[in-house]
Amino acid sequence: MKLFTVDEANSLIPTVRSIVRSIQKSHRRLITFQSIAKHAALGAEHGGGGMSFGPRYAQLLVDLSTHAGQLEGLGIQLKDYQQGLIDFPSMRDGRVVLLCWKADEGDRLEWWHDVEAGFAGRQPL
Repeated sequence: MKLFTVDEANSLIPTVRSIVRSIQKSHRRLITFQSIAKHAALGAEHGGGGMSFGPRYAQLLVDLSTHAGQLEGLGIQLKDYQQGLIDFPSMRDGRVVLLCWKADEGDRLEWWHDVEAGFAGRQPL
């Protein structure tokens, strides 16, 4: 597991922001396709035609996986696709903690939490 200093994590925010926005965009489109697919399946059960968007749906899954893999390759943990919530493992007072950031926050990390505490346990840096 890669451990980040606050400065190292902050230096990655511009790159991470771009990746996270791509993840959020793909995720929103997947949710839309899932809703459309559900309605198409119900229509098909009653004799209506289905919709063919399999290749587009598959490409969105590939895109989402690729972008999530980019974060993972940097050592960053993706916690929530919709919120764009990510964690950077770090050391604080001799223990591993998570520096926490989400897409609607600024250009610098402001929060951390214990590994077990999760988002609800966020504390100011």
